[in-house]
Amino acid sequence: MNVKAYLDHNATTPIWETLYEEVPKWMKSWGNPSSIHQTGRAPKNILREARKQIAEYLQVSPLEIVFNSGASEGNNTVIKGLAEKILLEPMQHRTEKCEFMCSTVEHPSVLKTYQWLENKGLKVHWIPVNQDGELSLDFYEQHLSEKVLLVSVMGANNETGNVFPIAKLCQLAHQKGALFHCDGTQLMGKAEFDFTSMNVDYATFSGHKFYALKGIGFLYIKKNLPYTQLIHGGAQERYRRSGTENTFGIASMGYMLELMAKEKNKILTMQLLRDDFEKQVLQRISDVRITGAKAPRLANTSHMMIDGVDGETLLMNLDLEGFPVSTGAACSSGNPEPSPVLLSMGFTRDQAQSSLRVSLGWGTEKQQLDLFVETLEKIVKRLREIKHGQKYFN
Repeated sequence: MNVKAYLDHNATTPIWETLYEEVPKWMKSWGNPSSIHQTGRAPKNILREARKQIAEYLQVSPLEIVFNSGASEGNNTVIKGLAEKILLEPMQHRTEKCEFMCSTVEHPSVLKTYQWLENKGLKVHWIPVNQDGELSLDFYEQHLSEKVLLVSVMGANNETGNVFPIAKLCQLAHQKGALFHCDGTQLMGKAEFDFTSMNVDYATFSGHKFYALKGIGFLYIKKNLPYTQLIHGGAQERYRRSGTENTFGIASMGYMLELMAKEKNKILTMQLLRDDFEKQVLQRISDVRITGAKAPRLANTSHMMIDGVDGETLLMNLDLEGFPVSTGAACSSGNPEPSPVLLSMGFTRDQAQSSLRVSLGWGTEKQQLDLFVETLEKIVKRLREIKHGQKYFN
């Protein structure tokens, strides 16, 4: 691969360099952690240590951490699990708490799960956002009634980088007796946050978003709260998630979060690089709009709309030049339809299809971004000339 700068860290992060030294050590403990003999005890100790590392990072109890395959599984587990009892009851016998709330800019694993609930006849209140990506607090407070069982709002949006006021939203939800679920996937390593002050009831995370291995994640469940198992089978995770644990993947998450606690300065470094990058883009390329620039954002994320350019075409040209970037959610790549997130923010289809997401990482350097801006400027100029001719610049 001829990659000059990987700029798609919101889609996935590279495996952190020191993990290549650690994984072979863990692989020596290849036994089944559920086995009681000595071959199983070593991997079980690895799981115990990782659970402790993750709990310490979030400042919660290790017993509140459930390992799974990632945030998509975790989101489905929380939402479907809480909805199950309601769905099994006849309509006339349903309890007062039988409604849900969800923002319109959630990850597809949340949006589509709630759409599935709607198709089953359940009421979902969709919280709108403005063009800066900010949630409508007026709508939220107006529709947050005693009937709402669960509220789902992500910690930060994967496309625009918008960071949401989870602590405030959660406090309001609790005042109405509702539970609060947060997809915290994008927060790790990209924003400073105090998990305990957020006070959420359920939270989901994916290891591959913070430099750990892929196919692994965890679910936070506040002690003594309702929980329904999604995957049944063995006694793993205290009967909360069956299936032999991915020991190496789990260990990589614990390792990275312990490292992350020591490397918080990297967040500020990314923000300074991102701000300088956006300044250069706005100075050198005309008709560019930075999405959500007036609202709180992840330190590493720059989402923009470039007038007169098709985002997918721009992406392919940048990739050929050695700059992997994105137009939006990686889970929806290849979909010719414009981003539902951007449409829900009030942008037109043309605006949404002219979007570009640049997401920095811990290893991103200024020289790489300078070269990227230079390349972006040339490609945008060429694509505009092809599409509009010289008249675009006159």
